[in-house]
Amino acid sequence: MMHPPFPRRSLLQKTIADGGQPATKKAKMSNQNIEDAFTSTTKYKSDAKEQQIKEEAIATWIGCTGLPVTTVEDEDFILMMESLDKKFTVPKKTKISNLIEKHYENKKATFKKRLSSARKVCIGTDLWTKKGLTASFLGISCCFFCVEQQKPEHLLLALEQLDHPHTAQSIKACVEKCMQEWGILNEKVLTVITDNGSNMVAAFKHSAPEDEDSSSDDPDASILSESDSKETENLQCQDMGMDRMPCVVHTLQLVVHMINKEESINRVLNKVRSIVKLFRKSSVATQKILDECGLTVVNDCPTRWSSTYEMVARLLKVKESVCEVANEMGWDCLLSSEWQKLKSMQELLQPFAEHTQTLQSDTMSMSLILPALFDLLSHLADVEQNTSRDVAALARKMEGNVNQRFAWVLDPSDDKFSPLVAAACFLNPTVCQTLLNVADDNIQELLKQAEGYVVRCSQTQENHSDLEELNGPEPAPPAAASSSSSASSSSRQPVFRFLSKFRTKPKPKSSKCSVRQQMSQYKEELSQSITCETGMEFWLGKCDTFDHSLKPLALDILAMPASQPFAERVISITGDLTRGKRNRAEFTLARSAFLKMNRSK
Repeated sequence: MMHPPFPRRSLLQKTIADGGQPATKKAKMSNQNIEDAFTSTTKYKSDAKEQQIKEEAIATWIGCTGLPVTTVEDEDFILMMESLDKKFTVPKKTKISNLIEKHYENKKATFKKRLSSARKVCIGTDLWTKKGLTASFLGISCCFFCVEQQKPEHLLLALEQLDHPHTAQSIKACVEKCMQEWGILNEKVLTVITDNGSNMVAAFKHSAPEDEDSSSDDPDASILSESDSKETENLQCQDMGMDRMPCVVHTLQLVVHMINKEESINRVLNKVRSIVKLFRKSSVATQKILDECGLTVVNDCPTRWSSTYEMVARLLKVKESVCEVANEMGWDCLLSSEWQKLKSMQELLQPFAEHTQTLQSDTMSMSLILPALFDLLSHLADVEQNTSRDVAALARKMEGNVNQRFAWVLDPSDDKFSPLVAAACFLNPTVCQTLLNVADDNIQELLKQAEGYVVRCSQTQENHSDLEELNGPEPAPPAAASSSSSASSSSRQPVFRFLSKFRTKPKPKSSKCSVRQQMSQYKEELSQSITCETGMEFWLGKCDTFDHSLKPLALDILAMPASQPFAERVISITGDLTRGKRNRAEFTLARSAFLKMNRSK
């Protein structure tokens, strides 16, 4: 059988014309395919774990920073992500929006669950207005002891834009709306901490003196008239039923601001401010002082805590450099007597700055209020005896002002005395142990009031727990009885539902100790050495069986803050979000603030 001739010659000629021998060409193509296989990138599938993790990370970042979701469509952003991981596909803005919303809802559900198990909470509020008065925001936070995590927690609940005027009714409505949304009952609220603005004072039930607004030096500017005060107080008792506590740090700053009312002291401070202003306006002087000591001067601000102390302390620290540069620039500087007075002012204000730093913590600072006030009063008394006449006179006035503004904490005979702060101090063994040995009638009376408050609250909680234990869940219906048991049941005494309502239920047997016994045991421990660093650590190590009433109350009270800077820091942390027209997207702003403030919790 004859076959057609194979065109070998023509094929060979064609292959050679294409670039070489057939085997050589085939090997080159094979090598190129292998190289492409190693260098090519296969994108992650949409449901791949690596893809989802990176998408969620981008969503969290955009959600916390408040950046527009169109960021993911920016060419430079896409190139950056491709350089980090070539297999990753940058999602579109719609998917990112959905992921941000999902992340927000998940966070909110988690915090709602924690709040639902909280026994007591503390609400903090603060109002902030933009420059130009174009927008105002009310921050609402909540501090509580988290039973699930066994530690104190402070959360931002809401950031609401508030229209002018900022009346007590509008503030109260925002707080009520927030509490309803989060399922916080009024009975759970231990106290509400606000600044001393008249609208904040009027928005809640009065349980402390109505000090003037912290941003005003006029003592009559924000005090309600007697009729308005009584009417508002009655209204709040009916509507809110929550006690208000003024921010301790705000009130301390009002005491510090008394230095501006002492003429001889204020004269020196004004001269200091003039020197600082000269330095900050001169680039030449600023460069010279930086070359001299590596530091520059700082100015004070009426609304920034401890700013006057920081200005004085920095000027004293760079004293030699300031004098040298001022002499070169031909400026007047302070006299030696003025430098000495400035040194006395630094010593006067230093404890206030230190306690301000301590008391502005987000949690666990309420128990430190009394020790801080006692320390400041003792310090002011020492200054009166060991300094110049004008500084001593200022210290005497500040001492009287502390006693007046904090009478609701320090004086048990005051009409608006609140034992809550004293109770927090009493339940903190690291400070109470020392106060028990102080031979001062007022301190001992405060501890007595604190003990009575703790016993009353513990008994109330114990009675509530016993009531829940007695009126527990209804017993399950009995299983279907056999024919023999059903026959015998007909001969039993009939059950009268009316009588069963009033039948006394047997009290369950329990080895639990009474509140008084728990209190006695605690006081005995105070007479011994306390090795724990904090009161929270002490109570967390206690037995749940013995201290079944005292321990939960102690943990709840010790978790509370002394001030409300957490709500105040919302704007400083999320500051860029409120610039320009971006604050008009109210929901996006509130969501971003919520995610950013609560991201580490």
